Amino acid sequence: MTILAPVLIGLLYVCLNAFIREPHRRTVNAIMVGGAGAAYLSGGGLGGWEFPFVALTAYLAWRGLASWTWIGIGWLLHTAWDVAHHLKGAPIIPFLPASSHGCAICDPVIALWAFTGGWSVTDLARRWLPSASARDATAGTPNAGSTTRTS
Repeated sequence: MTILAPVLIGLLYVCLNAFIREPHRRTVNAIMVGGAGAAYLSGGGLGGWEFPFVALTAYLAWRGLASWTWIGIGWLLHTAWDVAHHLKGAPIIPFLPASSHGCAICDPVIALWAFTGGWSVTDLARRWLPSASARDATAGTPNAGSTTRTS
C-alpha cells in the first residue's frame, strides 16, 4: 500500500488535469511545480539548501510555462528532494513520517505524464483508440457505417 497509494494519487492528479483545457493545463502545472518546490521550506529539514532549491524550482516553473519538458524535469528534481527529506527524517507532512517516501513515488508518475506533453486522459484515449474516435465522428451522419448502397 505504501507504493500503490502514491501511484494512484499520481494517476488521479493526471486524470483531474483532463478538466483543464490547454493552454491553461500547462500553466497550472508550471505553477504546481513552483509550489512543490516550496513545500519543504517551512520544515527546513535540509537547512539553508532549501532556499536554492526553491529558486531552482521557481526557474523550472518559469521555463515550464513554455515547455512540458521543464515541468517534467521539475517533478523529477522534486522526487530527488523527497528522497533526501525521507532519508534525513524530515517528511513533507510532519505528522506522517512516510509522506516524503510517498511523494517520491507519486512525483515520477506526474513527471512521466508531463514528458508526454501533458495530454488529457481523453486525448490519450483518442490516440490509443483511433477507431473509437472515428466511429464517434461518423455516428451523427445518415447511413454512417452502412454497407448497402442506394441508387
